[in-house]
Amino acid sequence: MVKRLGDGLMAVFNDAGSAIEAACRGLESLGAIDVDGYRPAMRAGVHVGRPRKLGGDYFGVDVNIAARVAAAAGPDEILISEAARERLGDDVRLRRRWRFSAKGAPKDLRVYAAAVG
Repeated sequence: MVKRLGDGLMAVFNDAGSAIEAACRGLESLGAIDVDGYRPAMRAGVHVGRPRKLGGDYFGVDVNIAARVAAAAGPDEILISEAARERLGDDVRLRRRWRFSAKGAPKDLRVYAAAVG
């Protein structure tokens, strides 16, 4: 985990598959939580790139893209960028998200909803 951002966080993984697996486990864990009828929801975004590391933090265009992908995810959804999709094996089911537009993200950025299994 790199840092907490309000009710969210930023984490860095060695590969896209590990990031997606961590997000899936987080979703599964949240599914077990119920407080007086309220069940929290989570959204996640995964992008692969070459961010610039400065101290214990990361900066750059790829960090911004990852943030935009995460922000576009719906409740209990994991969205991944095309760059992340290209580095995955066959154990991740994908569904193309046809409508994606985010300020600050490349116009031609493709995203996919992902699930491990």
